[in-house]
This record gives sequence, C-alpha cells and structure tokens, in this order.
Amino acid sequence: MGVKVSVIVNVHNPGDTADPCIRSTLEQTLPADEYEVIFVDDGSTDGIAERLDTIAAVRRNVRVLHLPHTGSPMRGRNVGIAAAKGDYVFLLGQQDRLAREALERMHERAVETDADVLAGRLVRDGGPPMTAFDRSKARADILRDRLLTLLTPHKLYRRAFLEEHELGFAVPGGAIAEQAFVVRAYLRAKVVAVLAEQVCCHLGGREVITEEPRTAVRELRALLGDIDGYVGEGRQRDRMYAYWFRSAVLRPFLTTAFAGSSIDRGAYFRMVQELVTERFPERLDRYLPVQLRAVASLIRIGRLDQLVMLANSSRRAGLRADLTEVRWDAHVLVLGLSVEVLSGEGRPERFVTDGDRLLWKPPRAVDVRLLPESVLDVTGAVERARIEVYLRHSGTGDVHFLPVAYQVEKAQDGRRHARVRILGEARVDVTAAAHGEPLRPGQWEVHVRMFGGAHQARSRVRRPDGPLNCLGVLAQRPRTRLVVPCWTDTGELGLAVEPRSFTESIALVSPGVNVKLLGEHLWVVLPVPYVPPSGGPPLELVLRTGGRREREVAAPALVEAGVPGRLAGQLVAKVPVKRRMPGRDNLGPGVWLATLRDADEEIGLRFAVELRHGKAVARPATAVTPERRFPLARDTAWRRLARRLPGARRLIRLARAGKHRYLKD
Repeated sequence: MGVKVSVIVNVHNPGDTADPCIRSTLEQTLPADEYEVIFVDDGSTDGIAERLDTIAAVRRNVRVLHLPHTGSPMRGRNVGIAAAKGDYVFLLGQQDRLAREALERMHERAVETDADVLAGRLVRDGGPPMTAFDRSKARADILRDRLLTLLTPHKLYRRAFLEEHELGFAVPGGAIAEQAFVVRAYLRAKVVAVLAEQVCCHLGGREVITEEPRTAVRELRALLGDIDGYVGEGRQRDRMYAYWFRSAVLRPFLTTAFAGSSIDRGAYFRMVQELVTERFPERLDRYLPVQLRAVASLIRIGRLDQLVMLANSSRRAGLRADLTEVRWDAHVLVLGLSVEVLSGEGRPERFVTDGDRLLWKPPRAVDVRLLPESVLDVTGAVERARIEVYLRHSGTGDVHFLPVAYQVEKAQDGRRHARVRILGEARVDVTAAAHGEPLRPGQWEVHVRMFGGAHQARSRVRRPDGPLNCLGVLAQRPRTRLVVPCWTDTGELGLAVEPRSFTESIALVSPGVNVKLLGEHLWVVLPVPYVPPSGGPPLELVLRTGGRREREVAAPALVEAGVPGRLAGQLVAKVPVKRRMPGRDNLGPGVWLATLRDADEEIGLRFAVELRHGKAVARPATAVTPERRFPLARDTAWRRLARRLPGARRLIRLARAGKHRYLKD
C-alpha cells in the first residue's frame, strides 16, 4: 500500500519548542508505512538539523531536507510539496502539534467526501474561537461556511490537485502570500470539506513574517486578481474583497505601530490611498464596522493627520458578561446572561440618538465634521447585534459553541444617548455539547462574544456579587458522571466534568466558603455540590500556617443538609481558637491555608483564613503568602528607621518579640 499522507514541517532554530511537534508526528495512529514526515530545515544553527537526521536514521517514514537559510517558510513548503509521495499533503508549523488520530481521521474524511482540500479542526490556547468549525461540512462554501476565517496553511491537500493547478507559495512571501495560497486552493477545488467533530491540530505560536509594505500591496493585488478570475462581479466578490479591505488595508491604521511611527508613514499612506481608490469602491463600506468605515472615509479624502488622531485615541473595546441566573434543567445547565460592550475607558458604549437612528461617537480628537452621517450611522448594526457563547477546555483548548436565545435591548442613557445590551439564555447539555457527544472530563471555561453596533469583544462569563449556585448533577451519558459549576477567584464561571474524587468536588467550589468566629471556635462552612448516598468518606479540615514556626490544626468535617435546588449539602467544621498562647490544637492569630483530608488523599482548598483582632476573614489562597506575617501592613516609622540605621532591624525584632510575649502573659 502506498503513502496516504505526507506531513511537511518547516523548521528553523526552534530549540526545545519543536519537541511536541516532532513527537506528535511520530505517534500517529495511522500505520507508519502509510504516512511520511518531511522536515525541511531552513538553515538552522541550534542543532535541530542533527537531531532530525538522527530521527530519520531510525524512522523509515521520516525524511529531512536541508536548505540554506531564506528567512521565510514559503520556499521550504514548496520544496516539501515537490518531494512528497503521499496522496495527500498536510502542512504543519514547528510549534504546532497533531492529535494522535488526526491523520487517520482526516484521510478517512477526505476520501469519503472526495475532497481536494480538507480543513480539520484546529484549536489554539488563546484568541477567539474558529466559527468555521461549528459543524462538519461535506461541501463547504467559502462565504456561507466562513472559510475565510481559516487562511492558515494547516490543511490536508490532495497532492495531484496541487500539481494539476501548479499551486505553490510565493517566495519569499509574507502573510498575504500565505493566505493567497489557501484562497487559490479554495477557488480551484471541486470539493472543500470541513471536519469539525475531531480535533486535528493544536496551533502553537507562529513566527511573525515581516515584509516590505510595497511587497504586501503587490501580493494583495495579485490575490484580488485571482478572485476576479474565479468570481464574477456581484455580492460574493464584494464580500471577499471586504475581508481583505478590513484585515489587510484598514485595520493596520488603528494599531499602535502606525500611531507610534512616523517613518515613511506618508509614503505608506499614499500607496494605500492609491490602492483603495483603484480596488475598493465605497459600496464595500457596508460590510465594514463603523471604525473602519471612518478609516476608509479619511483615506479617501486624504486626511492622514486625522488617521493618526484616530489611531492614538482608539482603545480596545471590552465586554461585560454577567450571569443573571444559573440553574439546572435535568442535565442541562441554563445560564441567564446580560452582555454589554464597554468602551476603551471601561464604561458602557454609548451612542448618539437622532430620532430612530443611532450614531457612533468618534473620539474627541477626531473632527466629526469630516465624517458623513452615513459613516456614523450604526442603526442597522445594532439591530443585527448578536452574542455567541462557547465552552473552552482549559487543558486542550477545545471549543464548543452553545445554543443561545437572546434579544437586543436599547436603553435610553440621558437625553441624547442610548446604550445597547443583549439579554440571553444559553443551555449547556453536558451529554451532547461536543458536536452531539458528551463533554470530555476536565474543567471547561464559559466565554461569550458580542458583536455590537460599533465593536465586537469577548470575555469570560462572570457572576455578580451574591451567593454561588454550586449544585452538581449526575449526567447519565455515556456513564454516570458528576458535573459541577464552579467559579474562579475572580468570579469567572467554569464547569468541572467528572471530578476525580469527593474531596476534589468540594475543593472546586471552596471559594464559596463561609467562616465565622463565635466565642472560642471558628466555624467553617463549605458548599458540597453532590452528596453520594453513602454520605461520603470521613473528612478532616486541616489549617496550616507558614513561617519559621509552621503549625497544623485539624478538625473533623461533617456533611449536613444543603439548600434545595441550590446546594446538595454543606461541610461544617468547628475549629478551636485561642488568641493568646494558642496550643498545638488551637488556631491563633495569622493566616491559615486550608486543605481537606480523607483516608486516601489531601487536597488544597482555594481559600485561606485570616485571624486578626478577634475577626475571621476568608481570602483567596492565591492572594496569600504564608511567610508574610503582615501582608497588608502600613509603612510605619519603625519600618522607615529599620531601612536606614544599621542594627535597627534587630532592635525592631526584639521589640516585637517582647510585645508578643506580653500578649501571651
């Protein structure tokens, strides 16, 4: 049987960061005689070339090609494609890594759909999710299925298709040349398929390809020429043009790099102005957000000074996404949401009202008289405002979108201003949220992204001040599994699927602790998300203080009834306290970190208890350094003296020791 897939990896001085990539290519479930890995070394000097040669000497399906340094991965990819023997070719970066079953699953789907190009699901540690992977498609459309959001080369290409159409990367080439290769493949392919239910590749950091602006403009002209050759005049071509008008032409004018550098700024502006006049007519502005409409308008009238003002005044928008409700409907977690875009100053975005219309307010430094009302009008954009809610696995980066129902609400804010927010309800079906399959074990973050009238922004979902809903449920598919909603120390919502133990489930929701000092005892009450029929194993609450005299105090912790519909149970511990001369079994003044112990394990809880001046306060464990006796102490005269006089530090320590002994007597 011949080679099914050739994986091409371009490498240049990666150091140890390429190890996950190399390992992932060698540990595929596809048999070794059915795929090959071609590493193309771009003149590395860090020893990676010798390492790869060693691997190739013992792996029959590994080859290494050595090239002189070019500074760009484009030539290496072309050489790798020319040397490939597989029916299909997959392009991988040196910091990316393949899932174990990636090549097997992608090849199966490509053969099944007869695809010339197949996009397997990509995930990345940060950044926005890729909406093109909302579901699998046997025949994807460039615009309808948002393929223009997938312009990195990480795809499976039929090798005969690449050879037939003589597709390759421009050398040396930059970011637009890389995108041009993918777009030409999309346009020429008979079938482009998308595999969404299987994570195929984890994207790592990418090397920034710098290029001269004139080269970038030349590459963009060539790309637009290709689009003209395959797409006739009309709405489809306009929408494709608008993508590069936004990303490659206009958006750079709002960056700090443009605002902070005046070198050749005038020449660059004139070059872009000529390109806009020639290739991007005003009818494309309807596909732009309002800030970029303003940039396009200022470019057309030649106001470089105003563009600099706009770039210096623009700040990244934020998002406020608050939970209004958290409840379980059987095994479905229902989240009530209130979402609002925030301006760069952190305040809710406000629009000027003009009858039934809403107008964008440019920064004060920009002369609003230069911008026609057609540019400022965001009425239609507000009516089309929407939100997306998705889960992201904290370990793998996997993303799944959730069904959400919402309504746009406009609220008057003063006599001539209005605010826009979206009220919605998202549903997390833990048995089917992963493309019809159950969510995998681990911790899932809940994110929301809003497309508002003027901005788009994304954020973690947070809770307003108030009690936590920590009630867990048992999902019955594919087996009985506990699912627990939990919060970070800063109030961001997460979802823990299948905690490993009873104690871990309590630790997940331990930020909801209540502590109270009554007489000579500290009462600690912890939420319990799920109480097994047996009541759970015997538990012990352990409190430790650090410093030179580390101490430990333990007390039995008993499970009691919780709050119906909100909490399955609560764990109560009663710990003896003695302010003066505390014994071995008593808490004393200081900061105490908490853990929970059973017969098999001891797990750290996410809070600490601070005892000061007859009061007990629970604090996040991440904010506590046990070695610091007074973490919030003020800068007193004694401290200032200790910093200046030799020997004063020792005198202060002796004075403190005497004070402590006095309190103990």
